[in-house]
Amino acid sequence: MTDFVMEALGVERAEADRLRTHYWHTHGTTLAGLMREHDVDPGPYLSDVHEISLDHLELDPVLACNIRALPGRKIVYTNGCAPYAERVLAARGLSGVFDAVYGVEHAGFLPKPEQGAFEAVFALDGIEPKCAAMFEDDARNLSAPHDMGMRTVHVAPEAHIAHHIHHHTDDLSGFLARLL
Repeated sequence: MTDFVMEALGVERAEADRLRTHYWHTHGTTLAGLMREHDVDPGPYLSDVHEISLDHLELDPVLACNIRALPGRKIVYTNGCAPYAERVLAARGLSGVFDAVYGVEHAGFLPKPEQGAFEAVFALDGIEPKCAAMFEDDARNLSAPHDMGMRTVHVAPEAHIAHHIHHHTDDLSGFLARLL
């Protein structure tokens, strides 16, 4: 991302890093900041930043089994693009486990944590938030789903205590196994 910011804006690495952090804090994602502050086309950005090796990811058949066992529709919604999410799912052995995969492009390039982004994706999929749960590694992205009536689960090594987080886990597969 920093390399893309450097090239797109013609700035040095330190400034690009500062801007990337600023965009993330101010706009929710680097892409949203680039689009809003510099009218950057999202297509090249999404192609460029997602062309990375996923060789470090490992298959997780236990997680796949636990997700499959959950009732209801299961979707992925990411601030990345859907093709990248599909690559990550394949690298983790989770292809075919989810009913749908949505990327930022499905939300009109609005990023999580903006409520409008969630509304767009939930409308596309027909999700009734009061009957659903959101699992997320970025605690700030759970606020809007919580406000919309969803149960929220923060999945990260460090617990983030906030009113909009119902559950925290650092072991998603174990958490799902306890639910089942």
